[in-house]
Amino acid sequence: MPALIFDCDGVLADTEQYGHLPAFNRTFQDFGVPVQWSVEDYAQKVKIGGGKERMRSILTPDLAASLGLADDAAVDKAILAWHKHKTAIYKEMVESGVMPARNGIARIVSEARAAGWRLAVASTSAEPAVLAVLTHAVGEDAASDFSVFAGDVVPRKKPAPDIYLLALREMGLDPDDAVVVEDSANGMRAALAAGLRTLVTVSGYTREEEFAGASLVVSSLGDQDQGEPVEVLLNPHHLKVPGTVTLETLQQILKLPAPTAAPSTRTETP
Repeated sequence: MPALIFDCDGVLADTEQYGHLPAFNRTFQDFGVPVQWSVEDYAQKVKIGGGKERMRSILTPDLAASLGLADDAAVDKAILAWHKHKTAIYKEMVESGVMPARNGIARIVSEARAAGWRLAVASTSAEPAVLAVLTHAVGEDAASDFSVFAGDVVPRKKPAPDIYLLALREMGLDPDDAVVVEDSANGMRAALAAGLRTLVTVSGYTREEEFAGASLVVSSLGDQDQGEPVEVLLNPHHLKVPGTVTLETLQQILKLPAPTAAPSTRTETP
């Protein structure tokens, strides 16, 4: 049975600018950390895989000393506390509906469930945050059909393939039987390195990234009812995309030759 594996942030909802960024900034404020990221600052921080890792990136020796973080153990403890607080803020934001699902997500999930496809989310975000976004995006009933792989369940974050290799192993899947939906070059490289064919739906922070190796790159999955047809940005295999990405589109992708890992670029991404 084929499987459809989604990334979370930027795929299920456009969460980075309107969810994670304000949640990080509120957390820094609540803990007295003299840092507030602008939209431009955060465009660089999203190139770091993992929320705790992004937080750790601010801690210069001088800032750590000013916060009373005298050694690595103190830094680790602070990061864990900050991240737990940030996750709670973010989850509240998701549940309040400030980040609606991206167009086409609920539709494609409904189509896949009806056809008996297996469903999963593979993300390096914290599991509570992923579950909140997933449930809000597709509904509680559909969300219960998903396998969820999230957070610190693997040692290396994307672009390492670990989270996708874990999903394949735990679900008993062959890479030839699964399509991944990603939004970033980082996530695409992780999926390709795991041998997975990848559909990219670009998000606000990723539209200008390099997606060589993707099976198809689109503006969104598309939703005719919402007046948002697909804009095809990269279609190296000349797939048929009639206004929306459908199960037929995904089946076309599954028939493509096995992917090779994406070439490295000078820009380091998460």
